[in-house]
Amino acid sequence: MASEVIQQIKQGYTQLISEQELQQKLTENRPLRVKLGVDPTAPDLHLGHSVGLSKLRQFQDLGHQAVLVIGDFTTMVGDPSGRSSTRPVLTHEEVLANAETYRIQAFKILDPERTEMVWNGDWFGKMTFMEVIRLNSRVTLQQMLQRDDFRRRIDEESPVFLHELQYPVMQGWDSVMIRADVELGGTDQLFNIMVGRALQKEHGQAQQIACLLPILEGLDGVQKMSKSLGNYVGLTDSPDSMFGKIMSISDQLMTRYYEVLLNESTPAGHPMEAKKLLASRIVTRFHDAPAAKRALEEFETRFSKRDLDSAELPQVQLSSLGNDLVSAVVTAYALGFNLTRSRGDARRLIEQGSVQWRGQKLSDPKARLSFQPGDILKLDKTRAVRLV
Repeated sequence: MASEVIQQIKQGYTQLISEQELQQKLTENRPLRVKLGVDPTAPDLHLGHSVGLSKLRQFQDLGHQAVLVIGDFTTMVGDPSGRSSTRPVLTHEEVLANAETYRIQAFKILDPERTEMVWNGDWFGKMTFMEVIRLNSRVTLQQMLQRDDFRRRIDEESPVFLHELQYPVMQGWDSVMIRADVELGGTDQLFNIMVGRALQKEHGQAQQIACLLPILEGLDGVQKMSKSLGNYVGLTDSPDSMFGKIMSISDQLMTRYYEVLLNESTPAGHPMEAKKLLASRIVTRFHDAPAAKRALEEFETRFSKRDLDSAELPQVQLSSLGNDLVSAVVTAYALGFNLTRSRGDARRLIEQGSVQWRGQKLSDPKARLSFQPGDILKLDKTRAVRLV
């Protein structure tokens, strides 16, 4: 029975450290305490966050206790995992405001009746400075410098600030405080989770299992999905926006999304139809089936049938577009779709013929056009805005 449960848990490219230890815990016939920590660095969750939340829901459905740790204190330190520079420091007020939206959005996936939600400020906020010193005395500098990102930044002569060294210690101490049996995290969290195992062992607790999950690439197919990079699909995006963003990804990335988000292979047939199905299922998951049906119909009206005049398009103020076509494209992406595009990206879209105005392809990035209210500016295969 335990081996069957482990096979379910391993769906979606999950690595367990260690599988044997998890099997032993499962034979104890008790609900395991499964930890997922989230740092509210921005107001909204996106599909990248849904990977860990969905795995936590799977543990819930198998009868285990979900423990969602809201990192109101760790967020103010900033997770250095995979970062080439120090994260900006947020105030506690900013973190708490973001955390409220996290709490609401997490229950789009988790069962609230079977979720224990805790804040790590409940213990870190009460620590004296001497207690902080004692906690730090449990970890060596040599251990911290084993991290690839710290070593790389030192080699590149980029600064590593002392407060960043606190993050793995704090995340590890969270596991001690909630007595975690399993901790979920992306593959970039392995170091932090292993610090938790070490602290638990020193504290006389059974060590948690590291359950590592794939990191979801953003819409660009290169960088990790992130709000700061503008390459994300938010869980609270409108159905039309969510559908359109999914339709904008490459066919190669679509295969990855099927694997990571749905634990399925890409269905046979034309890639466009497979992508529509993926977009419909994602919208259904975070909204409902009628919303997904309407989003599909709107997409087909807007692009498949090329009937942009009657489509409901995002509106962008003429006065905000700037004086040249590159500026207009960058602004239209930002205001119409909340997506960040560099001037270089915009220039490439124009030169490859993706940008259209009044039904004509625009190929000169330096062009200065006389946009009028009601004009439609098509940005790529799946996005267009109406100028007002």
